[in-house]
Amino acid sequence: MLAACGPGTQAETPSESAPSTPAVEQQQAPILTQTNVDVALECSGILEFANTATYAVLDRYLPSNVVTNIVNRRATAPFTSLADLSSVSLVGPTRLKQIEGGARTLDYIDADCVGILDGIAISRDDQTAIVALVNSIDDSELHDVLPDAWNGAVNLLNTRPFTTAQQIADTAGIGEVSFRNIRNSATLSRPLEALFAAVNAIPSNGSYGATTLRHFDWWNIASAGHAYRDDKTCFGLEPSSVPSGAAIRPNLADAAEVRAAVQNAVAYVNGNTLIPASVRTAGYANLDSLIAGRSFKGCIITYENDPWSRNTVHIYVDTVNGFSVMTETWWAE
Repeated sequence: MLAACGPGTQAETPSESAPSTPAVEQQQAPILTQTNVDVALECSGILEFANTATYAVLDRYLPSNVVTNIVNRRATAPFTSLADLSSVSLVGPTRLKQIEGGARTLDYIDADCVGILDGIAISRDDQTAIVALVNSIDDSELHDVLPDAWNGAVNLLNTRPFTTAQQIADTAGIGEVSFRNIRNSATLSRPLEALFAAVNAIPSNGSYGATTLRHFDWWNIASAGHAYRDDKTCFGLEPSSVPSGAAIRPNLADAAEVRAAVQNAVAYVNGNTLIPASVRTAGYANLDSLIAGRSFKGCIITYENDPWSRNTVHIYVDTVNGFSVMTETWWAE
């Protein structure tokens, strides 16, 4: 928990089948899906197959009336997402999996694309991140990531550890929205996490320090008691979640408040000098993309475990999608 005097928590003809050689930018793309899209770059061949395969080729994998609908629609505009493809009459989850099967058979996609699960096509690296998150995430964070799927959250917690994303998607109570929320939580904040890791790696001189976290158990942190001064101000929490003795602030936090807390933690340990500018720039840009226009619940906590030190903790949790950050700064005499 939060410690004083130191850091706290921590075979077809070419014209019919063979897709073009992946572009250089695709080969050099980020490992993980880092935007809220429904097709990972490694799975983009699914859309390429739907957009370019001939009627005859598509007809091997789909009913003719479905092929007709796809070909007629793509004549007006290419498909740009699974949601776009699903808008075609008679194209539902079963047809999407058949399209995926054709794309895989004809090498539009390979093992780097796991496939379509609950409405999104994920990469192998996405799967690794998703499994790692679900196997390690704390109860309080998972329930915030899945605000409308608490039964699903409980089932995940009771069933883990998992080895595949398919197992997670197949868990009772997990559907398209909740699985996408999990994917987003696992993959969308990696530049920010790199910034946080850089902050946490700065050695302390024993007099002050900072910790920054992306994934953490906010409830245990907020509800912990401390020996001396223990001031807590919370906002946006359900009455049953308010820590004992906490003051209630009426207004939620906004993007500016969250960014200021992160910037303060970075500056507190001279991160603006010690952390490469590229890491800081990417981290802040990622943070801004995730908090713009959002509202956050959380707590601000100041405590002392002895008269010669002080820790200050800022906790922010998106009220809709559960994206969360925590900063802690401390000093000691």
